[in-house]
Amino acid sequence: MKNPAVDAYIAKAAPFAKPILAKIRALFHAGCPEIEEKIKWGCPSFERGGLIGVMAAFKAHCRLLLWKEVTEKITDVSQLPKDAVAKIRAAVAARAAGGSAMGARKKRPDLKPPPAFLAALKKNKKAYAAFQAFTPGYRREYVEWIGDAKTDETRDRRTAQALTWIAQGKSRNWKYR
Repeated sequence: MKNPAVDAYIAKAAPFAKPILAKIRALFHAGCPEIEEKIKWGCPSFERGGLIGVMAAFKAHCRLLLWKEVTEKITDVSQLPKDAVAKIRAAVAARAAGGSAMGARKKRPDLKPPPAFLAALKKNKKAYAAFQAFTPGYRREYVEWIGDAKTDETRDRRTAQALTWIAQGKSRNWKYR
């Protein structure tokens, strides 16, 4: 089903982008007549049992994010993938089968804290307990920050700051959240 918000997005696009966006939209509807249009992340998205693809217009090019694939910069309709309808159908079939059309995220292994940081953590019971309770991503932020220090002075200063923040239950980038 067509969404008036997608019509408005295409109407606001640069003149070169309008035929590209209209063609991408038509490809999604050709690949799956029941596809649902939404606006996500400020761009038109196409869903059927989950996200199938996204299109976006920029100043000098367009992008098509399609099942496990991102196209190069598109500046003309002729640059659209020739097999886009088949890929859309495959993504819809994957969703219907219970899979993830956009592909599964790879799990990153936990980083091991530097020995000096780990020793300092273990001396501060409150910080150690909080660090262990953090998500793997929050632990990784601290480990990378301390591990990236170029000098021992910087590493020691970062370790001291990290222990204070961790004991307070704060993530590494707490100021920006």
